[in-house]
Amino acid sequence: MATESKLLQGGLVLTHGADDHVLPIKADLLIEGNVITKIEDGIQPSAEYEVIDCTDKILSPGFIDTHHHVWQTLLKGRHADHLLLDYLAPDVYWGQLGGCLECLDVGTTTVVDHAHVNYSPDHGKYSSVYCYCPTPTLESWAPFSLTSNLLPDWVISTLEALAAKAPFGNGRVVLGFAFDGFFLPKEVIVPLFQKVKSLGIKTWTAHYGQNAAQGSSSLPELLDGYGLLDSSVLLSHAGGATPEDAALLRKTNSHISTTPSTELQMGIGDPILNPFRSDIDILSQCSLGVDCSSNNSASMVSEMRLLLQSARGAHNAKFLGKGVLPNNIYHTVEEAFNLGTISGARAVDMQDKIGSLAVGKLADIVIFDALSSSMVCGAQHDPVAAIVLHSSPADIEMVIVDGVIRKRHWMLENVDVKLGREVWDGEKRDVLAWKDIARELVERRKGIQQQIEKIDMGAAKEDVIKSFYIDKRRLVDTI
Repeated sequence: MATESKLLQGGLVLTHGADDHVLPIKADLLIEGNVITKIEDGIQPSAEYEVIDCTDKILSPGFIDTHHHVWQTLLKGRHADHLLLDYLAPDVYWGQLGGCLECLDVGTTTVVDHAHVNYSPDHGKYSSVYCYCPTPTLESWAPFSLTSNLLPDWVISTLEALAAKAPFGNGRVVLGFAFDGFFLPKEVIVPLFQKVKSLGIKTWTAHYGQNAAQGSSSLPELLDGYGLLDSSVLLSHAGGATPEDAALLRKTNSHISTTPSTELQMGIGDPILNPFRSDIDILSQCSLGVDCSSNNSASMVSEMRLLLQSARGAHNAKFLGKGVLPNNIYHTVEEAFNLGTISGARAVDMQDKIGSLAVGKLADIVIFDALSSSMVCGAQHDPVAAIVLHSSPADIEMVIVDGVIRKRHWMLENVDVKLGREVWDGEKRDVLAWKDIARELVERRKGIQQQIEKIDMGAAKEDVIKSFYIDKRRLVDTI
């Protein structure tokens, strides 16, 4: 879709200089098509430009979420007080659509979607077209039974069909792969990834963390032994990463996505170990993700803030426990901001296209109101600190993705769903407003609740523990 040129006038543009230092400059920014073509003072308006007044606005790079299960919209609120073993999946298409729009609303312009809901060939057609994931399928609830074959023929044929049509969305949605079946033998895994690479897939992701209930092992070490650890790898969580793991990640230019809210709640590793861990050098390989929007918001700024302050709190506690005070602050707001911008771009090998505002890069831009009640004064003193520590989604006035305005005057734009019919044709309307989508989500949530009420969730949890070979003796209430 062709986009008209846009001139963003008089804003404070957050650019990146040497060593990823953020340099705020007062400038105009010109978008032609989907690319930033000028950042400078006094760009003269032209008849073909849409001129947007950005006086008292902050122009930030779009946020890059490197680990998210986008389909989880219909589970919101359900996992507020749950651990990982209480997890379940809903209606995919509407959850996915709602989740994508939530990302836009909070300023996320690029998402690595670990789509572990591909329960059938049809699910694959309208689930994520980014990181397609073979998923253990449920044969029955009572008795609880999972299929024994993680890789039935339709999984690969669906992946091949998606790869033949990729990229999607005018080139901005590319196909990736997600996989968590590393319990399978090497003779299965290596040919699988040879197939993935032959399809032109350049990013693949997997969950990795220390799980006390199942024991711990080094996924980076395993992947390196299989010859699979390289710059295409993006591991999520990595709470149990060792110095040896970090050395392997740096050596192979593999990356990690830390997701503070989920890690703190669900018992899958402490985010203070990663990326702001003091005993290993891992920050250069780290990025930031939201993970489960069923138990926290999709706001990348919220994750920046939580990661930074939890790391600072844990660091300070070490000093206080010894009766002394720290003399220096532990890590900076700029480092947290970069984890959600330029570091995220490096994690998906797109640093030449996204992650910072620069001439020649794609026009992915989040525009904050610097005079809002939350940001005023902070935005004028230190705009990065104002975003990381003071802002909320309510302060985001506009979001531009690929040169197209997706949020304007604090409101999401209508969605043209015709573009998605190349992979899913279940919705007959051409354009949907957010209210249309929200009403559909509310009704479908009711249907999911009715189905859940028929299930003995306590018994199902016990069966999950058995099916995933979790040592129940390690599940304790107190220590």
